[in-house]
Amino acid sequence: MNQPTIPAASPIIGGEERAAVDRVMRSGMIAQGPEVAAFEREFADELVGGRTCVAVNSGTSGLHLGLLAAGIGAGDEVLVPSFTFAATGNSVALTGATPVFVDIDPDTFCMDPDAAAAAITDRTAAIMPVHLYGHPADMTRLAEVASQHNVQLVEDAAQAHGAQWQGAPVGSFGTFAMFSLYPTKNMTSGEGGMVSCATDEVARLVKLLRNQGMERRYENELVGFNARMTDIHAAIGRVQLTKLPAWTARRQEIAARFDANLRGVVVPPVAEGAVHVYHQYTIRVPQDRDGFAKALLEEHGVGTGVYYPIPNHELPSLRTEADLPVTAKAAQEVLSLPVHPALSDEDVERVIEAVNAVAGAGA
Repeated sequence: MNQPTIPAASPIIGGEERAAVDRVMRSGMIAQGPEVAAFEREFADELVGGRTCVAVNSGTSGLHLGLLAAGIGAGDEVLVPSFTFAATGNSVALTGATPVFVDIDPDTFCMDPDAAAAAITDRTAAIMPVHLYGHPADMTRLAEVASQHNVQLVEDAAQAHGAQWQGAPVGSFGTFAMFSLYPTKNMTSGEGGMVSCATDEVARLVKLLRNQGMERRYENELVGFNARMTDIHAAIGRVQLTKLPAWTARRQEIAARFDANLRGVVVPPVAEGAVHVYHQYTIRVPQDRDGFAKALLEEHGVGTGVYYPIPNHELPSLRTEADLPVTAKAAQEVLSLPVHPALSDEDVERVIEAVNAVAGAGA
């Protein structure tokens, strides 16, 4: 195999982003300032129907501060999927609350509403689905469960910029929602997160918590953190936000080609009424997933990713005795193919040919 490897992910940073950073550096205002405020407004208008947004220094900070602003703390339980990155469960634990892990839907990889309903207890304070891989969770049924049990619904939208459920954007359903702006996400600010808030009070609390508990300098109202986003990062994010629609369309175009042409693997279905933005294009390989990935790389130069091989409830840091059979099966079978917009048409064809060849060889 003499061709260059096709990477599983490839952040796109161009001249516009570099120019934006230079502009901020020349201004002398590089901490949280006008760029952050503009990024918050633009993100709100473009992605969450105008809900107030608060920029922070990471997605994990966004989840943590959002939960605190929603009143989550010691003695509470928050329902979360185990099949996700550890930041989801970590953010709950950092508030002093207990993450309670529930199973997922086998098609969408998102939280199963029936599993969530079955896990409700007197201590449950919130349900936090993850819009995994860019596919929205079933917010209709999850909202019904939350309403029936009088608990909050909050959203981990780290991977789902621009995804929709039944015509409404993710990030517009819960008390708050968090979007990650890490380099490998569908858009980036270099590092950072954005919190979409349902009310002015939640937004105010997140703003206080990100800035040492201060709205006005030296008038600390509560114990807070330093979780601010810099103007440098916001400037990158503002440029990336303008490119997101075209990048999303390219991801969806690539995914459609995979859907139509991949053989011998299980391609990801899309629920009726869902708009999938394909942060990951995740297939299932029922037999020897790791051998399949090794063959793709070594024989065809196609990089892949496994998200996530160890469910949260099996991690030493978050271990529980939960029995989650759908999660366990997914962790053994999932394999994410390159779907990023840096792929050329020739790259896409190489991925298709490679997957079909390895599947046909019975790897």
